[in-house]
Amino acid sequence: MRPTIDLTDVARVSSLEMTKPMSHMIEAGRGLVLINGAGNDELRQMDQAVWDQLAADPAQRIATLLRFRALIQVFRALRLKTLLLQKGFPIIAPALHVAASMRLNAERGFNPLKFERALRETMAAAEAHRAAAPRSPEPPLQAAA
Repeated sequence: MRPTIDLTDVARVSSLEMTKPMSHMIEAGRGLVLINGAGNDELRQMDQAVWDQLAADPAQRIATLLRFRALIQVFRALRLKTLLLQKGFPIIAPALHVAASMRLNAERGFNPLKFERALRETMAAAEAHRAAAPRSPEPPLQAAA
């Protein structure tokens, strides 16, 4: 029995599932996939490599791979590519989180403006959380004898 996938509203997935395709791309030497994009052969290889690592439900597997492909596509937008170049690699985890949870129409992909807005909000919330976390006190300096 084939899984039913609604391409106008692809199911949301966990952020952890989204890390699997990204990890594969990094291990395959394609860590800059969000900047450089990926060809059809590379995407097929990724699909095959991570299929068994994803959740047991085939619909969730397909949703994860569709979302990752849409993530690569949305970073073709100049505003997101520029943001990635400004912020560097720390932007990848929030981008995976946004791609896992944002509404996705498989034919149209993510809206670049809405994606950027959600990404900036996610990064700001993470920064606020880090700033609010209690820091361990620094040990007192020892006087030289």
